[in-house]
Amino acid sequence: MLSGRALSLPQEPDVPRSVMLRFAFFASALARFALWIAACALILMTAMIAAQVFWRWILNSSLIWTEPGSVMIMGWFIFLGAAVGIREGYHLSFDVLLQVVPERLKQVLNSVSDLVVGAFGGGMVWFGSQLAAKTAGNTLPSLGISGAFDFVPVIAGGVLIVIFSVERIARRAAGLPTARFGETMAED
Repeated sequence: MLSGRALSLPQEPDVPRSVMLRFAFFASALARFALWIAACALILMTAMIAAQVFWRWILNSSLIWTEPGSVMIMGWFIFLGAAVGIREGYHLSFDVLLQVVPERLKQVLNSVSDLVVGAFGGGMVWFGSQLAAKTAGNTLPSLGISGAFDFVPVIAGGVLIVIFSVERIARRAAGLPTARFGETMAED
Protein backbone atom coordinates (compact mmCIF):
# COMPACT_ATOMS: atom_id res chain seq x y z
CA MET A 1 0.00 0.00 0.00
CA LEU A 2 1.18 3.51 -0.81
CA SER A 3 1.45 5.81 2.13
CA GLY A 4 -0.38 8.82 0.73
CA ARG A 5 2.19 9.36 -1.98
CA ALA A 6 1.17 9.01 -5.57
CA LEU A 7 3.26 6.71 -7.68
CA SER A 8 4.80 8.71 -10.50
CA LEU A 9 6.78 7.56 -13.44
CA PRO A 10 10.02 9.36 -14.21
CA GLN A 11 9.42 12.22 -16.61
CA GLU A 12 11.38 12.33 -19.83
CA PRO A 13 13.04 15.69 -20.32
CA ASP A 14 11.40 18.00 -22.81
CA VAL A 15 14.04 17.50 -25.51
CA PRO A 16 12.61 19.85 -28.18
CA ARG A 17 12.21 22.64 -25.64
CA SER A 18 15.75 22.20 -24.24
CA VAL A 19 17.18 22.15 -27.77
CA MET A 20 15.16 25.27 -28.56
CA LEU A 21 16.48 27.01 -25.45
CA ARG A 22 20.06 26.23 -26.50
CA PHE A 23 19.33 27.48 -30.02
CA ALA A 24 17.76 30.63 -28.54
CA PHE A 25 20.87 31.20 -26.42
CA PHE A 26 23.05 30.79 -29.53
CA ALA A 27 20.82 33.17 -31.53
CA SER A 28 20.87 35.70 -28.70
CA ALA A 29 24.68 35.62 -28.58
CA LEU A 30 24.81 35.89 -32.37
CA ALA A 31 22.48 38.90 -32.28
CA ARG A 32 24.59 40.63 -29.63
CA PHE A 33 27.74 39.95 -31.69
CA ALA A 34 26.07 41.34 -34.82
CA LEU A 35 25.03 44.47 -32.94
CA TRP A 36 28.59 44.96 -31.68
CA ILE A 37 29.91 44.67 -35.23
CA ALA A 38 27.23 47.09 -36.46
CA ALA A 39 28.07 49.59 -33.71
CA CYS A 40 31.80 49.36 -34.46
CA ALA A 41 31.05 49.81 -38.17
CA LEU A 42 28.98 52.92 -37.43
CA ILE A 43 31.80 54.39 -35.33
CA LEU A 44 34.38 53.54 -38.00
CA MET A 45 32.25 55.07 -40.75
CA THR A 46 31.79 58.24 -38.70
CA ALA A 47 35.55 58.47 -38.13
CA MET A 48 36.21 57.99 -41.85
CA ILE A 49 33.76 60.76 -42.80
CA ALA A 50 35.28 63.05 -40.14
CA ALA A 51 38.76 62.33 -41.53
CA GLN A 52 37.55 63.13 -45.05
CA VAL A 53 36.10 66.47 -43.88
CA PHE A 54 39.34 67.30 -42.05
CA TRP A 55 41.52 66.42 -45.04
CA ARG A 56 39.32 68.28 -47.51
CA TRP A 57 38.63 71.48 -45.55
CA ILE A 58 41.68 71.84 -43.28
CA LEU A 59 44.48 70.24 -45.30
CA ASN A 60 42.96 71.13 -48.71
CA SER A 61 43.47 67.57 -49.90
CA SER A 62 41.26 64.54 -50.19
CA LEU A 63 41.30 60.91 -49.15
CA ILE A 64 39.97 58.96 -52.11
CA TRP A 65 39.16 55.79 -50.17
CA THR A 66 36.89 57.23 -47.45
CA GLU A 67 33.69 57.61 -49.46
CA PRO A 68 33.56 54.11 -51.01
CA GLY A 69 34.89 52.62 -47.77
CA SER A 70 32.17 54.38 -45.78
CA VAL A 71 29.46 53.17 -48.12
CA MET A 72 30.74 49.60 -47.82
CA ILE A 73 30.87 49.84 -44.03
CA MET A 74 27.37 51.34 -44.03
CA GLY A 75 26.14 48.13 -45.63
CA TRP A 76 27.43 46.19 -42.63
CA PHE A 77 25.58 48.13 -39.99
CA ILE A 78 22.42 48.37 -42.06
CA PHE A 79 22.13 44.67 -42.88
CA LEU A 80 23.34 43.37 -39.51
CA GLY A 81 21.09 45.79 -37.66
CA ALA A 82 18.12 44.84 -39.86
CA ALA A 83 18.69 41.15 -39.15
CA VAL A 84 18.72 41.77 -35.39
CA GLY A 85 15.59 43.85 -35.84
CA ILE A 86 13.94 40.80 -37.41
CA ARG A 87 14.85 38.72 -34.36
CA GLU A 88 13.45 41.35 -32.01
CA GLY A 89 10.21 41.72 -33.97
CA TYR A 90 10.84 45.17 -35.41
CA HIS A 91 10.28 44.23 -39.06
CA LEU A 92 7.42 45.81 -40.94
CA SER A 93 4.11 44.07 -40.64
CA PHE A 94 0.45 44.72 -41.22
CA ASP A 95 -1.18 43.80 -37.91
CA VAL A 96 -4.78 44.95 -38.35
CA LEU A 97 -6.00 41.41 -39.01
CA LEU A 98 -4.14 40.12 -35.95
CA GLN A 99 -6.30 42.31 -33.72
CA VAL A 100 -9.51 40.40 -34.56
CA VAL A 101 -8.48 36.77 -35.04
CA PRO A 102 -8.26 34.08 -32.34
CA GLU A 103 -4.89 33.51 -30.62
CA ARG A 104 -4.19 30.22 -32.45
CA LEU A 105 -4.73 31.80 -35.87
CA LYS A 106 -2.61 34.75 -34.76
CA GLN A 107 0.27 32.34 -34.07
CA VAL A 108 -0.16 30.74 -37.49
CA LEU A 109 -0.19 34.12 -39.24
CA ASN A 110 2.90 35.22 -37.30
CA SER A 111 4.65 32.03 -38.42
CA VAL A 112 3.63 32.67 -42.03
CA SER A 113 5.07 36.17 -41.69
CA ASP A 114 8.32 34.72 -40.33
CA LEU A 115 8.43 32.25 -43.24
CA VAL A 116 8.10 35.09 -45.73
CA VAL A 117 10.80 37.11 -43.96
CA GLY A 118 13.05 34.01 -43.89
CA ALA A 119 12.46 33.46 -47.61
CA PHE A 120 13.44 37.09 -48.20
CA GLY A 121 16.66 36.45 -46.23
CA GLY A 122 17.27 33.36 -48.36
CA GLY A 123 16.85 35.54 -51.45
CA MET A 124 19.40 37.97 -50.07
CA VAL A 125 21.87 35.10 -49.66
CA TRP A 126 21.14 33.62 -53.09
CA PHE A 127 21.14 36.80 -55.16
CA GLY A 128 23.85 38.48 -53.06
CA SER A 129 26.08 35.47 -53.73
CA GLN A 130 25.38 35.69 -57.45
CA LEU A 131 26.20 39.40 -57.49
CA ALA A 132 29.38 38.78 -55.48
CA ALA A 133 30.44 36.06 -57.92
CA LYS A 134 29.79 38.32 -60.93
CA THR A 135 31.75 41.23 -59.47
CA ALA A 136 34.60 39.20 -57.95
CA GLY A 137 36.84 39.94 -60.93
CA ASN A 138 36.28 43.70 -60.73
CA THR A 139 38.59 45.82 -58.60
CA LEU A 140 37.21 48.81 -56.75
CA PRO A 141 39.61 51.51 -57.92
CA SER A 142 39.84 53.64 -54.80
CA LEU A 143 40.04 50.67 -52.41
CA GLY A 144 41.98 48.17 -54.52
CA ILE A 145 39.81 45.23 -53.43
CA SER A 146 37.40 42.94 -55.23
CA GLY A 147 33.94 44.24 -56.05
CA ALA A 148 32.54 41.15 -54.35
CA PHE A 149 33.19 42.80 -50.97
CA ASP A 150 30.29 45.18 -51.69
CA PHE A 151 27.87 42.25 -51.42
CA VAL A 152 29.29 40.42 -48.39
CA PRO A 153 27.10 42.45 -45.97
CA VAL A 154 24.01 41.50 -48.00
CA ILE A 155 24.92 37.82 -47.76
CA ALA A 156 25.77 38.01 -44.04
CA GLY A 157 22.56 39.89 -43.28
CA GLY A 158 20.57 37.33 -45.28
CA VAL A 159 22.12 34.43 -43.37
CA LEU A 160 21.25 36.09 -40.07
CA ILE A 161 17.69 36.84 -41.22
CA VAL A 162 17.22 33.16 -42.11
CA ILE A 163 18.64 32.03 -38.74
CA PHE A 164 16.52 34.48 -36.77
CA SER A 165 13.36 33.66 -38.74
CA VAL A 166 13.88 29.95 -38.11
CA GLU A 167 14.43 30.73 -34.44
CA ARG A 168 11.15 32.67 -34.25
CA ILE A 169 9.22 29.83 -35.87
CA ALA A 170 10.90 27.21 -33.67
CA ARG A 171 10.25 29.26 -30.53
CA ARG A 172 6.59 29.49 -31.40
CA ALA A 173 6.43 25.74 -32.13
CA ALA A 174 8.08 24.99 -28.76
CA GLY A 175 5.57 27.19 -26.95
CA LEU A 176 8.09 29.91 -26.13
CA PRO A 177 7.25 33.57 -26.61
CA THR A 178 8.51 35.51 -29.61
CA ALA A 179 9.11 39.23 -29.47
CA ARG A 180 6.83 41.57 -31.33
CA PHE A 181 7.80 45.21 -31.77
CA GLY A 182 10.49 45.35 -29.12
CA GLU A 183 9.17 42.99 -26.47
CA THR A 184 11.97 41.12 -24.76
CA MET A 185 12.33 37.35 -24.93
CA ALA A 186 12.82 35.32 -21.77
CA GLU A 187 16.11 33.57 -22.68
CA ASP A 188 18.29 36.69 -22.39
